[in-house]
Amino acid sequence: MTDSLGGTAQAVAFYSGHPISAALVLARLRAARGNLDGVQPEELWAHDQDHFGGLAANDTMAALAGIGPGSRVADFCAGLAGPARYYAHVFGADVTGVELTLARVTGAAELSRLVGLQDRVRVLAGDVTQAPLPDGQFDAVVSQEALLHVPDKGAALAEAFRVLRPGGRVVFSDWACHTPLVPEDAALMWQGMAAQTLQSLPGYHKLLEQAGFTAIGIEDMTDAWGPILRERLRMYQAMRAEAAAAGTPPGNDAFHRSYVRFVELILARQLGGIRAVASKPDGR
Repeated sequence: MTDSLGGTAQAVAFYSGHPISAALVLARLRAARGNLDGVQPEELWAHDQDHFGGLAANDTMAALAGIGPGSRVADFCAGLAGPARYYAHVFGADVTGVELTLARVTGAAELSRLVGLQDRVRVLAGDVTQAPLPDGQFDAVVSQEALLHVPDKGAALAEAFRVLRPGGRVVFSDWACHTPLVPEDAALMWQGMAAQTLQSLPGYHKLLEQAGFTAIGIEDMTDAWGPILRERLRMYQAMRAEAAAAGTPPGNDAFHRSYVRFVELILARQLGGIRAVASKPDGR
């Protein structure tokens, strides 16, 4: 796939105009409660969880990653830090996110300050293939449906390995190809959602092995994602009008066209999803 924008620039452009934004979250809160005084972390959960499966998916990720009180967690492609705040508030973790899109870095900080979690949740501007994080300092690395935007997934997984302590775990969910996309579908996924270098289940297993991980487990989430994505499509269609009314980005036409086709491809099991967990060996 080629485009006038490079891989990372395309992803930044996509998320800079994404319909779920900090501005929309704040507009929704004001509409629901009249002001932004004393907002609690739980009040954000209906608005800031931009991933498949909502809070239940966060709970599963936390269990697989062994996240608990005092856990040091790196969130790759952290976005607006919805899951990061959840891990901090519910599980007592200390979370450092890495996010490429500056508007989302700024938005994440604003939302975390709003609910008093700025001391336990921070999002750094950066590229997960060259993460601005120290070696061997994290108990877990997590990521949810974001590596699809990363051109070099092997480099991102190598960075996850680097920043983990020995015995730490990486847990992520992402798109996967069950069959190669025809050029027209591949182009639409690129133009509408900045999806690139999509992997198969065996492809991800190989990339994790090459990064040095062991105890690799990869779950096919395709069937579970089907009803979730049908509902998200309805949500995005309603949100487009809501975002326009609030004066926030509604997402471009290519995004909405690509999402319709994305759901079709998931239901046909040409595209799918995975949830992967792997460990950094002790002594590495």
